[in-house]
Amino acid sequence: MADTTIDSNNLDGDPEVSVEVQNLWKVFGPDPQQVMDDPVLRMADKKEVLRKTGGVVALRDVSFSVNKGEFFVLMGLSGSGKSTLIRCVIRLAEPTSGSVLIHGEDICKYDEVQLANMRRHTTGMVFQHFGLLPHRSVIENVAYGLKVRGVEKEERYEKARVYIDKVGLKGWEDRLPSALSGGMQQRVGIARALTGDPSILLLDEPFSGLDPLIRRQMQDELIELQDELQKTLLFVTHDLHEALKVGDRIAIMRDGEIIQIGTGEDVITNPSDAYVRQFVQDASPAKVLTARTVMEQPSVLLYSWQGPKAALQILRDANVDSAFVVTRNARFLGLVTVDRVVSLIRKRGTYLRDALEPDLQTCGPDTVIEDLVPLVASTRYPVAVVDEDGRFVGEVYVSTIIANMIQEQVPEDAQTETVEADEVAPDEDDSSEHSEDSPSDGGLPKGDVRP
Repeated sequence: MADTTIDSNNLDGDPEVSVEVQNLWKVFGPDPQQVMDDPVLRMADKKEVLRKTGGVVALRDVSFSVNKGEFFVLMGLSGSGKSTLIRCVIRLAEPTSGSVLIHGEDICKYDEVQLANMRRHTTGMVFQHFGLLPHRSVIENVAYGLKVRGVEKEERYEKARVYIDKVGLKGWEDRLPSALSGGMQQRVGIARALTGDPSILLLDEPFSGLDPLIRRQMQDELIELQDELQKTLLFVTHDLHEALKVGDRIAIMRDGEIIQIGTGEDVITNPSDAYVRQFVQDASPAKVLTARTVMEQPSVLLYSWQGPKAALQILRDANVDSAFVVTRNARFLGLVTVDRVVSLIRKRGTYLRDALEPDLQTCGPDTVIEDLVPLVASTRYPVAVVDEDGRFVGEVYVSTIIANMIQEQVPEDAQTETVEADEVAPDEDDSSEHSEDSPSDGGLPKGDVRP
């Protein structure tokens, strides 16, 4: 199996790993160890294993890592093994072989007491079907995990109210689950999982039973909660658009194996094989590609210390009508045009900042094309891409957006491959188991660009 562990070069700094799965197998059947002990069966496909042993290979040699504070999505079609995998991560299903490391400790070696303690204090689980206690009120459901820990009623209710408020259910504390809509019930489930303050939260298709409008609202709310709380999230879904919306990285599964791991942009623009290519073919690049992907470097940059006459000469020599202005260390200042520079010279002005175009459109490197289009359409100038530190990093044109929206055609031989939705696998729901003083280039990359 191809190495699917993460490439830390894609992430800033040296990330701390919260969850690491190593060579994980899960075989359902009368004698799972028979498959593990036989090298031929270990390499056989699922149908062959079923025929010879009566067992079903649900997970096959799965390895991946999840970083602290990351929103990691497991996705695939029904029967791909995603729900089994997330259950194995906290041993709701017992792995047949392999290791699951939570904060560096292999929980597959835990006894029942250690395992229960880990589930109560380190991890939280949100299920597809809510799993609420029907005879208990909202606040009793949310505080239930703390009750199991032995926390006094006043303290656990105080903590429960904090998360009830965070999920938008303030005022519903005394209602029973039957009085709540599906979306509200799932908010209770999320609040319950968060009340124990787990560092890792696992969500198994939490929004799949909700109607589309409520589902989108819940996705938005979960993203907002994650921005605030910065938990480590493992999120299972079969919905590609949901995965692209919420996930920092996505792992695509097929027949119990991870086929590709990457950001949504990686998966859409560089599918690892024909299966992934076909899986993502209907995804809109506008929702995934970012300004960082489509931006270009300008042929001319002006600097704040340059006088207006020098700037005018530079613009004329480059045969351009406008250019962005930066300060030292590439700090973005704005844009000037030939007309505004000429006007400044006539007024005997000294500083380029007095000739800046007002109301200039800018965006961040991670702005998706869907949000870029109205910005680009509303201005006659390119849109400046400015990072969170105020540094100019590139510019975006309509033409570059269009060019990047054109998808590469799938090779003809890949068209013959089909996605098999439900091969032999148990129903997952039923299984238990530059420097400051060096302004020559502003610290910007060089390259051929559009004037």
